[in-house]
Amino acid sequence: MKNFTTVDNGYNKTEVNNFVNEVTTEYESMLNKLKSKDQEISLLKTELNRYKEIETTMNKAVLVAEDSSNQIRKIAKEEANIIIENAKRNASQIVNDALIKAEKTEMEVDNLRRSIKIYKARIKQVVTEQLTMVEDVDNIKIDGRE
Repeated sequence: MKNFTTVDNGYNKTEVNNFVNEVTTEYESMLNKLKSKDQEISLLKTELNRYKEIETTMNKAVLVAEDSSNQIRKIAKEEANIIIENAKRNASQIVNDALIKAEKTEMEVDNLRRSIKIYKARIKQVVTEQLTMVEDVDNIKIDGRE
C-alpha cells in the first residue's frame, strides 16, 4: 500500500497523480495482457476444436478401417471355403477318374491275358497238327512203298 505525504489541504497532488498514473499504466498493461491472453485463449480454443474435429474424423476413419478389415476377412474366409470345397470336389473327381481308368486298365489286362491264352492254345494246336503231320510223313507211301 502506498503512503502519501500530507500537505495543506490533503495529500501531495503530484504524488497522488504519479501514483494514479502508475496505477493507470499498470491497469492498462494488465488490461492489454488480459486482452492478449483472451486472444491466445480464443486461438487455443479454435485450435482445440480443430484438433477435436480431426480426432473425430480419425476415429471415424479407424472405425471404417476396422469395418473394412472385418469385411475383407469375412470375404477371404468365404473364398477360402469355396476354394477348399472346389478342391475337394476336384480331388473326388480325380480319384473317381483314376478308379475308372484303373478298372479299364484292369479289364484291358484281363482281355490281353485271355487273348494270350487263346493265342497260346491256337499255337499249340497248330504245333500239334504240324507234329502230327511230321509223324504221318513216315507213314506215307512213296511210289507204292512204305
